[in-house]
Amino acid sequence: MWKSLVILIVGLLVGGLGGWYFAHASAPRFDVPFQTVLLDSGQVYFGRISGLGTDYPVLRDVYYIQSTTNPETKQVSNVLIRRGNEWHGPDFTVVNARHIVMIEPVGANSKVAQLIAEQEKKK
Repeated sequence: MWKSLVILIVGLLVGGLGGWYFAHASAPRFDVPFQTVLLDSGQVYFGRISGLGTDYPVLRDVYYIQSTTNPETKQVSNVLIRRGNEWHGPDFTVVNARHIVMIEPVGANSKVAQLIAEQEKKK
Protein backbone atom coordinates (compact mmCIF):
# COMPACT_ATOMS: atom_id res chain seq x y z
CA MET A 1 0.00 0.00 0.00
CA TRP A 2 2.76 2.49 0.90
CA LYS A 3 4.60 1.65 -2.27
CA SER A 4 1.53 2.43 -4.37
CA LEU A 5 0.97 5.68 -2.49
CA VAL A 6 4.61 6.75 -2.97
CA ILE A 7 4.45 5.91 -6.68
CA LEU A 8 1.22 7.90 -7.02
CA ILE A 9 2.67 10.96 -5.23
CA VAL A 10 5.91 10.85 -7.24
CA GLY A 11 3.90 10.48 -10.45
CA LEU A 12 1.73 13.48 -9.60
CA LEU A 13 4.78 15.59 -8.74
CA VAL A 14 6.65 14.64 -11.90
CA GLY A 15 3.55 15.16 -14.04
CA GLY A 16 2.79 18.51 -12.45
CA LEU A 17 6.35 19.76 -12.79
CA GLY A 18 6.54 18.50 -16.35
CA GLY A 19 3.31 20.29 -17.25
CA TRP A 20 4.52 23.51 -15.64
CA TYR A 21 7.86 23.27 -17.45
CA PHE A 22 6.30 22.73 -20.88
CA ALA A 23 3.71 25.47 -20.33
CA HIS A 24 6.47 27.95 -19.53
CA ALA A 25 9.25 26.62 -21.75
CA SER A 26 7.11 26.59 -24.89
CA ALA A 27 6.23 30.30 -24.81
CA PRO A 28 7.74 31.98 -27.86
CA ARG A 29 10.37 34.67 -27.44
CA PHE A 30 10.83 37.66 -29.72
CA ASP A 31 14.11 39.45 -30.38
CA VAL A 32 12.42 42.68 -31.52
CA PRO A 33 10.84 45.33 -29.30
CA PHE A 34 7.31 45.25 -30.77
CA GLN A 35 4.95 42.46 -31.75
CA THR A 36 1.81 42.37 -33.87
CA VAL A 37 -1.13 40.69 -32.14
CA LEU A 38 -4.14 39.66 -34.24
CA LEU A 39 -7.33 38.89 -32.33
CA ASP A 40 -10.19 36.73 -33.56
CA SER A 41 -12.34 39.90 -33.71
CA GLY A 42 -10.08 41.19 -36.50
CA GLN A 43 -8.54 43.87 -34.26
CA VAL A 44 -4.77 44.24 -34.63
CA TYR A 45 -2.54 45.67 -31.91
CA PHE A 46 1.15 46.48 -31.99
CA GLY A 47 2.93 46.50 -28.66
CA ARG A 48 5.43 44.97 -26.26
CA ILE A 49 3.94 41.67 -25.17
CA SER A 50 4.71 39.89 -21.92
CA GLY A 51 3.17 36.90 -20.23
CA LEU A 52 3.06 34.66 -23.27
CA GLY A 53 2.06 31.17 -22.22
CA THR A 54 -0.40 32.58 -19.66
CA ASP A 55 -4.14 32.96 -20.00
CA TYR A 56 -3.90 36.77 -20.06
CA PRO A 57 -0.80 38.22 -21.77
CA VAL A 58 -0.18 41.94 -21.30
CA LEU A 59 0.56 44.49 -24.03
CA ARG A 60 2.38 47.71 -23.17
CA ASP A 61 3.12 50.68 -25.43
CA VAL A 62 0.11 49.66 -27.50
CA TYR A 63 -0.71 51.03 -30.95
CA TYR A 64 -3.49 50.27 -33.42
CA ILE A 65 -4.43 51.43 -36.90
CA GLN A 66 -7.44 53.64 -37.43
CA SER A 67 -8.81 53.78 -40.98
CA THR A 68 -10.84 56.71 -42.25
CA THR A 69 -12.51 57.18 -45.61
CA ASN A 70 -12.79 60.55 -47.29
CA PRO A 71 -16.50 60.78 -48.20
CA GLU A 72 -15.79 62.85 -51.31
CA THR A 73 -12.90 60.89 -52.83
CA LYS A 74 -13.59 57.51 -51.16
CA GLN A 75 -9.85 57.34 -50.48
CA VAL A 76 -8.93 55.38 -47.35
CA SER A 77 -6.17 56.63 -45.08
CA ASN A 78 -4.63 54.73 -42.19
CA VAL A 79 -3.24 56.38 -39.06
CA LEU A 80 -1.26 54.69 -36.30
CA ILE A 81 -2.82 55.59 -32.93
CA ARG A 82 -1.18 55.10 -29.55
CA ARG A 83 -3.50 53.71 -26.87
CA GLY A 84 -3.64 55.74 -23.73
CA ASN A 85 -5.24 58.86 -25.13
CA GLU A 86 -8.73 57.43 -24.63
CA TRP A 87 -10.88 58.85 -21.83
CA HIS A 88 -9.88 56.10 -19.42
CA GLY A 89 -6.16 56.53 -20.26
CA PRO A 90 -4.99 52.91 -20.25
CA ASP A 91 -1.24 52.35 -19.89
CA PHE A 92 -1.46 48.64 -20.73
CA THR A 93 -3.89 46.17 -22.31
CA VAL A 94 -4.65 42.70 -20.98
CA VAL A 95 -5.60 40.25 -23.73
CA ASN A 96 -7.46 36.97 -23.32
CA ALA A 97 -5.09 34.44 -24.88
CA ARG A 98 -8.02 32.40 -26.22
CA HIS A 99 -8.78 35.23 -28.63
CA ILE A 100 -5.28 35.59 -30.03
CA VAL A 101 -5.11 34.25 -33.58
CA MET A 102 -1.42 34.97 -34.15
CA ILE A 103 1.55 36.96 -32.91
CA GLU A 104 4.31 38.18 -35.21
CA PRO A 105 7.39 40.33 -34.74
CA VAL A 106 7.27 43.88 -36.07
CA GLY A 107 10.25 44.04 -38.42
CA ALA A 108 12.83 46.67 -37.49
CA ASN A 109 12.67 48.24 -40.96
CA SER A 110 8.91 47.95 -41.44
CA LYS A 111 6.57 50.89 -41.93
CA VAL A 112 4.92 50.14 -38.58
CA ALA A 113 8.29 50.23 -36.79
CA GLN A 114 9.09 53.56 -38.48
CA LEU A 115 5.75 55.06 -37.46
CA ILE A 116 6.15 53.83 -33.88
CA ALA A 117 9.66 55.32 -33.74
CA GLU A 118 8.28 58.67 -34.94
CA GLN A 119 5.59 58.64 -32.25
CA GLU A 120 8.07 57.58 -29.56
CA LYS A 121 10.23 60.63 -30.43
CA LYS A 122 7.22 62.91 -29.91
CA LYS A 123 6.68 61.70 -26.34
